[in-house]
Amino acid sequence: MTDISTTLDAIMEDVRANFAAKNAAREAALPLCRDSIRYSANAIRAVHRNDFETAQKLVENAGAQVRTARDRLAQYPDILYAGFVHDAQKEFAEASITLALISHHELPSPHALDVELPAYLNGMGEAVGELRRHLLDTLRSGDVAECEVWLRAMDEMYSVLVTVDYPDAMTGGLRRTTDAVRGILEKTRGDLTLSVQQRRLEQRLDDFASKL
Repeated sequence: MTDISTTLDAIMEDVRANFAAKNAAREAALPLCRDSIRYSANAIRAVHRNDFETAQKLVENAGAQVRTARDRLAQYPDILYAGFVHDAQKEFAEASITLALISHHELPSPHALDVELPAYLNGMGEAVGELRRHLLDTLRSGDVAECEVWLRAMDEMYSVLVTVDYPDAMTGGLRRTTDAVRGILEKTRGDLTLSVQQRRLEQRLDDFASKL
């Protein structure tokens, strides 16, 4: 009978080597994903300042970081799909979509961004919230017609997201994101409608006062 301790030593040597390599890949990927999320957040801030050049550079940095993280984990799918890479891809997609829409460029596809579909769709959902912020900023400037354009874009994205009727395990919890989008859309439509009505009333009062 073979000495079991010798067999166990050989088995455990392989186990430890595998875990060590996997942990090293994880430790390398985590800060890359954190950096990607930070770049994405800063890109969105730059977009709202209308600093599109800076936003584009930050988005490119975010994409590069998350792609490197994904490549580091390519051999370890259990770690790759543990969640933190998805979160980084989602934030990158949100920043990319927000930048494209507000700077009046073509909407990037999941393939163009090189992200997983659940991350892309959830990122699109979160971009609706950024469009609401931009719409409200536009509304304060008095450009109601432009606000209608942004509201229509928000509505179109919601109309697409609500058709993705698959289990949350496949979509990365998209149903929850879509529910949040519906609330944002309804609130934004109400805010815009109230503002338009108020402006019309003010105009009528001004017209009435001018006739006195």
